[in-house]
Amino acid sequence: MTIATQSSVTEPAVKRAIPMNIFRQHAPLTAVCLENRELVGAGGIGTVRHLVLDTSAGPYPFLEGQSAGVIPPGVDAYGKPHKLRLYSIASTRHGDRGDGKTLSLCVRRLEYQHPQTGETVYGVCSSYLCALEVGAEVKLTGPTGKAMLLPDDPTATVIMLATGTGIAPFRAHLWRMFREHNPDYEFRGFAWLIFGIPTSPNILYREELEDFRRHANFRLTYAISREQKNARGGRMYIQDRVAEHVAELWELLQRDNTHVFICGLRGMEDGIDAAFAGHAAQFGVSWAEYREQLEKAHRWHVETY
Repeated sequence: MTIATQSSVTEPAVKRAIPMNIFRQHAPLTAVCLENRELVGAGGIGTVRHLVLDTSAGPYPFLEGQSAGVIPPGVDAYGKPHKLRLYSIASTRHGDRGDGKTLSLCVRRLEYQHPQTGETVYGVCSSYLCALEVGAEVKLTGPTGKAMLLPDDPTATVIMLATGTGIAPFRAHLWRMFREHNPDYEFRGFAWLIFGIPTSPNILYREELEDFRRHANFRLTYAISREQKNARGGRMYIQDRVAEHVAELWELLQRDNTHVFICGLRGMEDGIDAAFAGHAAQFGVSWAEYREQLEKAHRWHVETY
């Protein structure tokens, strides 16, 4: 089975002018923190912060779906400067304030137990950003990335599968689709977000997401692992939601301008593939071959970690 494609729909992501690495580690942009707020509600797990950074010293041009590099201050245990970390940009090119002079980041403070000592270890850059004070400076590189760019086609079907802070590029997509109402992009297609989180308080940008529900062409589905059960009675993960709705998702994939975006934890990929493989087999289709065709048509977009 060969998927249908239209070059006018699938090619813009690679042919349009994409700003790349305007700022580099040896010559970064100095941005200023304008806002740093908690996104995890009371009783939730961990810390996730929404940061708005002033980039007017640039400018810092970027497209929805790109990432910014952050250079944390200081040196590591060997006396060398810390390496930069990449974070998906959580705002549109116009920024949360609409003036094109800011970008936003969604940052989870990395926290884990040292495998040998059992000591709690905190991520260098994520801890730095989560504790950043308003008015503090931040060194940025980039922008970078092409995998998660929103298609130019305003009639596209956009399926977004996210876990945790993987919501960041999709917040940018959804703002561009449903909030900004810019004359250069009037979304008339269909968007479906399936969002995996551990608890209800961990639904990042919940108020915004719920507000988007008022749009008839937006669908929102949660997979809340510690509160919901899958068909087998186990925890509900994003791959379980995909399996639950696989027939509908498969039908949407038959449209020649449907794009699937996957962002978040790499562990969800196998389960998503398994769900589609089982359904595709009913039609005598090899999912591996079908997905490869989607990738070649620039309709299957993955950024996991």
